[in-house]
Parts: sequence; C-alpha cells; structure tokens
Amino acid sequence: MNVLAYLIPVSLVLGGLGLLAFWWTLRSDQYDDPEGDSARILRDDYDDYPAETPQSRPKD
Repeated sequence: MNVLAYLIPVSLVLGGLGLLAFWWTLRSDQYDDPEGDSARILRDDYDDYPAETPQSRPKD
C-alpha cells in the first residue's frame, strides 16, 4: 500500500508534463495547416510531372 504513495504523485506529475507538452505544441502552431491535405489533393493547379531541372536532364 505504501507504493501507492509514490505511484500516484509520479503519475500525476507525468500526466501534467504530457499536458504541458501538448499545450506547448498547440501554442507554437505545430498543428496549423491552413490549406489542409483534404483540400490540397482536390486542386487542379498542380502538375503531374515535376519541372525539368538541370540536374534531372541526361548528359549528352
């Protein structure tokens, strides 16, 4: 029973740290995606083939 005196505060501290880490990620805009993948895949203004770059051309 004495082990609960250690486990309960440790679990509360770890849960609080996890909550603080989640709150920090929300405040630092790590989840912001203004356009979103769902809208991005439906757009028609993308090219199916990448632009040719000097590195992608075969050497003569």
